[in-house]
Amino acid sequence: MSLTFQRRTPRWKPVVSVCVAGLVILSAALPGFCMDVLVAHQLNALNGSTVKLSCTFTSCYKVDNSKFAMNWTYQETVNDTATMFMTYKNRMTLLRTDKFEDRVEFVGNLERNDVSVSISDVQLSDEGIYNCYVRNPPDRVQGHGIINLVVITEMPPPRDSTIAVAVGATVGGALAVLILSMVVLKCIRRQRKQELISDEQKMEEDKMEGDGGAE
Repeated sequence: MSLTFQRRTPRWKPVVSVCVAGLVILSAALPGFCMDVLVAHQLNALNGSTVKLSCTFTSCYKVDNSKFAMNWTYQETVNDTATMFMTYKNRMTLLRTDKFEDRVEFVGNLERNDVSVSISDVQLSDEGIYNCYVRNPPDRVQGHGIINLVVITEMPPPRDSTIAVAVGATVGGALAVLILSMVVLKCIRRQRKQELISDEQKMEEDKMEGDGGAE
């Protein structure tokens, strides 16, 4: 007499699988990973003007001034060392540098999640990469926005809309004439086709009458 043993799956395995899946979903849904920084990735500024480097952020938590931290840095190129020129830790602090001196000003509002700054009397040497770093605990992720500032010496000339309107009118008129010509040509062809059909029918009738008379 032989005995056959069936291998049973332990009852606790499906329960563990469900628990692991639940933990994964729960960890993804938990706050702490929702920091996002919004900036204009490229910004043009006229030499000698004042430019605003706009930087706002979203967070799962309201800003707590005792925990909130923010840094603004500048680097000429990606490979250059970044220089910090503004920071926030319990209070906003402007770090005076030989580059910017007193031309930088904080123009944001922490209550509105806005940490924007402005640069007055923009110089050609101000062109480069500006980094906006934001940390708002208990959010675990540090937000980072990158702005590429391009300094121009003159504004581009305004576009002359008169030429565009004239070109549009000319093109539109040409298209209208072309469409009208196609319609007229189609009508002439149809009329000729009908005339040919009528002539063929008349010839066929005359032939039939001729055949009848011969009989």
